[in-house]
This record gives sequence, C-alpha cells and structure tokens, in this order.
Amino acid sequence: MSLRNARRNTINNVMLTLCGLCAFLTVSTLFLILGYLVYNGGKSVNWAFFTRLPLPPGQDGGGLANAIAGSAMIVGMAAAIGLPVGFLAGVYLAEFGGKTISFWIRYTADLLNGIPSIVIGILAWGLIVVSMHRFSAIAGSIALSLMLIPITARSTEHFLLEVPRAMREGALALGATRWRTLATVIVPAARKGIMTGMILGVARISGETAPLLFTALNNQFWSNGPMDQTASLPVMIYTLALSPYDDWHRQAWAAGLVLLGLVLLATITARMIVSRGASLPR
Repeated sequence: MSLRNARRNTINNVMLTLCGLCAFLTVSTLFLILGYLVYNGGKSVNWAFFTRLPLPPGQDGGGLANAIAGSAMIVGMAAAIGLPVGFLAGVYLAEFGGKTISFWIRYTADLLNGIPSIVIGILAWGLIVVSMHRFSAIAGSIALSLMLIPITARSTEHFLLEVPRAMREGALALGATRWRTLATVIVPAARKGIMTGMILGVARISGETAPLLFTALNNQFWSNGPMDQTASLPVMIYTLALSPYDDWHRQAWAAGLVLLGLVLLATITARMIVSRGASLPR
C-alpha cells in the first residue's frame, strides 16, 4: 500500500510541476510580448501620436490620429451590425431552435469561427468592393461583422443555457408569455455573461488586418465618411512595419502598443464583469 501511495504522489508531483511550468511559460510569453512592445513603442507614444496625421516618407514625426479614428469607426459599425444579429441568433438557438435547424446554425457558426480572416476579406472584396467599385469603411465593417456574428451567437447561447430552468418555469407559471419571460427574466439573468462575450468578440475583431486590406484599404488623410477608404491601426502597423524608414518602424511599435492596450482593456473589463457574477448556479 505504501508503495502504491508513493507512486501516486510521484505522478501527482510530476504532473503538478508540468502544469506549473506550462502556466509559467504562458504568462512569461505574454509579459515578453508586453515588455518588448513597451520598450520599443512606449517611447514613441505621445500627444502628437494621437492628434497628428502621418507625415510623408523621409520626414520624422507625425502621428496616427486618422488610423485611430478609422479603427473606432470601422469597429463601431461592425459592432452595430454584428452584435444584434449574433445576439438574436443566440437567443433563437437557446430558446426556440429545433434539433435540425439549430444543428445547422451551430455548425455554420463554428465553421465561420474557423475560417481564416483573409478568406472573409476576399469574400467581402468580391461581394461589396467589386460591386461598389471602391474601397470603403462600410465594406471593412461588414467583413468584421461576419467574424463577430458567430462569436456573439455562440456565447449568447451558452450563457442563456446557464440560466436555471426553474426561473423559466416560475415566470411561465405566473402567467408571463414566452417572450416576456425571455425579456424580463432570462436575458437579464444572463446579461453579464452575454456582455462579456460581446466585449471579447469586439476585442477579437479589433486587431484583424487581412479583411481590412481587401475592403477599407488605407488612407494617409482623414476619411470623408463610411463610403471612403479609411485608415485603421492594424493596416497601418502592417504598412509601417514593412517600410524601409526607421521612423515608420518606431510608429509601428507605438501603434502596436496602443492596439494591444485597447484589447487588454477590453479583456480586463470582460473579466471584471465575469468576476461580479456572470455565472449562475444551476
């Protein structure tokens, strides 16, 4: 018996050590990326970076104000399109879908989640840019919304299914209709989880570059509106990093730091929402 216990303790210690080592490698990788970005881009982040336009090649200085505003516009429009559609799709899957239809919707959503973003960019280019004969921010927003919809749908479905069945039955027993039960009982009970999924979904699409290269393209100046080609932080990082100018490389590091900071802020916000009670007891 003692030999068996010793063997179990040895296996337990080995596996615990391996798990701790993997966790340390994961956290170390994150801090390595953050440290490298802060070292290379932190010294270039200043007020001019957020307020000035890019300067012509060969001139040092300038900023990426147009790219920051362009990213905000593109991601905002993508959220306005993708979040309502994804939310309603998740509600249908959790509350109204049958076996066959729900299976195909879930399969399609999971398939969209696995499609490379560049394929979605090519699709948006062929359907929107070619038909409109111009690159535009709205084309980029539609491309990003196609990525946001399945993420929101699956997360919404998951958190709605986490709501205890007793809450549904109690509301129906009191005479509430199914839609009233959904609107006043089920969705409010799962709202924190749903909001978390939406925030993480928006953070996920904020750093996508390939779809915007095929749709919004780029712009060295202020955009004239959603129907005009528009600069964005991911595309500007790609463009500046490939340039032969040291000053542009410096701005690429600064843009990467700003973009990562925004994504981290969204992720931390989502974690705070979860820690305040997103999960419900069954």
